[in-house]
Amino acid sequence: MEKLTAKEEEIMQAIWKLEKAFAKEVQAELKNTVHYNTVSTIIRNLEDKGYVAHNAFGKTHQYYPIISKDVYRNQFVSKAMKEYFNNSYKNMVSFFAKEEKITADELREILDVIDKKDN
Repeated sequence: MEKLTAKEEEIMQAIWKLEKAFAKEVQAELKNTVHYNTVSTIIRNLEDKGYVAHNAFGKTHQYYPIISKDVYRNQFVSKAMKEYFNNSYKNMVSFFAKEEKITADELREILDVIDKKDN
């Protein structure tokens, strides 16, 4: 699975949220104003990369994701784990704790989830 650019990810987020959408609907969902032609080109690139497909309605296309957000997220997290955290969840959680991106209460909640899963 090919890594997406930041703009491609932004557009995929919109497509995942909308589930099915025409390029104009995707454009309306974006936080920053992006020209329609740019949105359309990026969506076609996403189609070429195998992330979206379309249903044709005359000359217009309604796009839908063929790679789920969960599948993409899992691949992205796995790659980050290998490249930045020596394939260790402990190293990753420690990083977030040191950077103050996670609180002790949140860590306790994670431990509760783990404990419940083990039972």
